[in-house]
Amino acid sequence: MSVAQRGEGADHGRAPSPGWLPAPAAGGVRRIGTVELRRVRLPLVRRFRTSSHAKAELEHILVVLTDTDGAVGWGEIASPSGPFYSAETVESCWAVARDHLAPLALRTDWKHPAELAAALGKVRGNAFARAGFDIAAWALWSAAAGVPLAYALGGRRDHVEAGVSLGIEPTVDDLLAQVGLRVEEGYRRVKLKIAPGWDVEPVRAVRAAHPDVPLHVDANGAYEDIPAHRAVLEQLDELGLLMIEQPFAPRALVAHAALQERIATPVCLDESVEEVDDLVTALRLGAGRILNIKVSRMGGLTHAVRAHDLAYEHGVPVWCGGMHEFGIGRAANVALSALAGFTLPSDVSGSDRYYARDVTTRPIASAEGLVEVPTAPGLGWEADLPYVEQRTTDRLVLGAGDGA
Repeated sequence: MSVAQRGEGADHGRAPSPGWLPAPAAGGVRRIGTVELRRVRLPLVRRFRTSSHAKAELEHILVVLTDTDGAVGWGEIASPSGPFYSAETVESCWAVARDHLAPLALRTDWKHPAELAAALGKVRGNAFARAGFDIAAWALWSAAAGVPLAYALGGRRDHVEAGVSLGIEPTVDDLLAQVGLRVEEGYRRVKLKIAPGWDVEPVRAVRAAHPDVPLHVDANGAYEDIPAHRAVLEQLDELGLLMIEQPFAPRALVAHAALQERIATPVCLDESVEEVDDLVTALRLGAGRILNIKVSRMGGLTHAVRAHDLAYEHGVPVWCGGMHEFGIGRAANVALSALAGFTLPSDVSGSDRYYARDVTTRPIASAEGLVEVPTAPGLGWEADLPYVEQRTTDRLVLGAGDGA
């Protein structure tokens, strides 16, 4: 089933759960009347460190699309501030959104979000920037049709399982304390960030303290395909992990395939798969057995669903990764995680894990490791406009006259 067919009676192999509304019809032609961009900054509850950098606050770009009939959709460009996870930054996304994506959106007629995504695809790369527009288009379209975003995408779950991601801590004891808190909160999977020098010892300590907790590690490409690093990864293979995520650099698919042949633990790809064609290559090479699908990295929900469908066809389990999204982007992640192929806990932990106050009127909450999938039309969470205004550092509104 193609993404263009979603929302037209598709059930993705599952019967609709009680209470779900009928799937939306494609509807008439839409045109965006205004594009609003907001740079919004939120402090993190706790400093977060990965193999490449640390952060204490985040600035993301919120995208608000309003069509000529008055329908509104919110999206989020959840790019990092610096070029560490990818080449994109808040500054580059702002420029691309302002100078290229907004004008394209303003002059494109579309019936389905996939058609707008195709038009925005004229802008090469810049997946994070495109994702914000694509999320907003799906939110607008599903809200106008009167159905939940998850259902419009093809999802049929009432709840999704939540995992939690923990950064590199100053000491092993600090890490153990954080893991203990999250296990008590009921999260269904714990992910540990690792890097050369912070790997076997802390992971072994966590595994000893929590022998039955689904545990996985994420290197964000920090290791090289050299004997010393391969030896470390083979030691991690002995610790009963759910997966080893992105050990090598994004384009090192051959190295990932060779590692997967040597170890029993599934290799999970993240940064390596930016486009569906990357996934085709990875599947052909046998470069991993699990896929992390990030809405931002894939350029939006349209392409994330296509990646899900391909992985589903090949029997590859998937889960939805996160970029410390604010509530808007996190709502999109929850909706995506309702699809059938998301059989592993996703990074949709509660908003309070990262922000004392989120940009939505109610936080996204996890109870016993489960997040409820909204049944309200559209995203299911509303933007807290007064607070968004308070945290906005820059704002730009473009209209039809700016789309020529």
